[in-house]
Amino acid sequence: MAAPAVASAPPDAILEVRDLVTTFDTDAGRLTAVDGVSFTVRRGRTLGIVGESGCGKSVTALSIMRLLPQPMGRIAGGKILFDGRDLTTLAPDAMHEVRGGRIGMIFQEPMTALNPVHSIGRQLSEVFLLHRTKDKAEAWRRSTAMLRKVGIPEPEVRMNEYPHQLSGGMRQRIVIAMALACEPSVVIADEPTTALDVTVQAQILELMQGLQRELGMAIILITHDLGVIAETCDDVVVMYAGRVAEAGPVEEIFSRPTHPYTRGLLDSIPTLEKTRKTRLTVIEGMVPGLKDLPAGCRFQNRCPYRIALCDTQPALEGVGPGHETACHRWRELFPR
Repeated sequence: MAAPAVASAPPDAILEVRDLVTTFDTDAGRLTAVDGVSFTVRRGRTLGIVGESGCGKSVTALSIMRLLPQPMGRIAGGKILFDGRDLTTLAPDAMHEVRGGRIGMIFQEPMTALNPVHSIGRQLSEVFLLHRTKDKAEAWRRSTAMLRKVGIPEPEVRMNEYPHQLSGGMRQRIVIAMALACEPSVVIADEPTTALDVTVQAQILELMQGLQRELGMAIILITHDLGVIAETCDDVVVMYAGRVAEAGPVEEIFSRPTHPYTRGLLDSIPTLEKTRKTRLTVIEGMVPGLKDLPAGCRFQNRCPYRIALCDTQPALEGVGPGHETACHRWRELFPR
């Protein structure tokens, strides 16, 4: 099968992931967690990466940040172009300058992202001391101002407190403050609202959108929640078992999905009308483990439309402006 043509990046691209392959050396051998993933992040826009647990979303983020667990994790192929520089080839010192200074990351669980034995002020000040200033008083002042910016009440008091003294929502705001302290060009948010209640989730997402408008940064939002994607993202990449199943503008993906997995995810979203009329739709089965990946289409073992052709891997192909899908039968199943 011929490889798909590589589309030229839009002029406002800030980050391009091209054919990324990430592997892990395990007792069972070398396993591929991310297999040929490509997408583009544009300045000032939000790209959502969605899929079930085990689809490779977080591994993709850790690959971009060069934070894969060592020595087992490695980027085995592809490029990660940030402002024209390939992050996969940067020396550790150069990558250290990019990480935190130019690309920030908001981790999924703030209690694991924050050190329990250091005060909030010490941890936040370290970000400024590493990337912006050598003056401790200046770092402390800027840290206090950053807490105020992310809506922390009484920031002067909070600077001397410890993570366990704060609520989950406040801890997540502090993690956001650390990620945005140096006004990065790109922020990767890995499930930033998963551990929070619904009201706090909405506050955190609103905070991130407000800071994005103020600072002009691009956001990569990793989530399993399509409602969050619809609310906050401009573009979306649907991942399944380490590959891109479908990608495109959010409005296009939600209104005219062309991959059975995307359609299954959308059909499984609960609504009042659905729950009144019938049981919720589910995608039968589980995401295959890395040791049990099927040949060809990774979704075939759970797909109701599987045919013999699905034993061969479908290439991503264009179905509309900026919209790509990896399904042999999309024209037949989901005609435009």
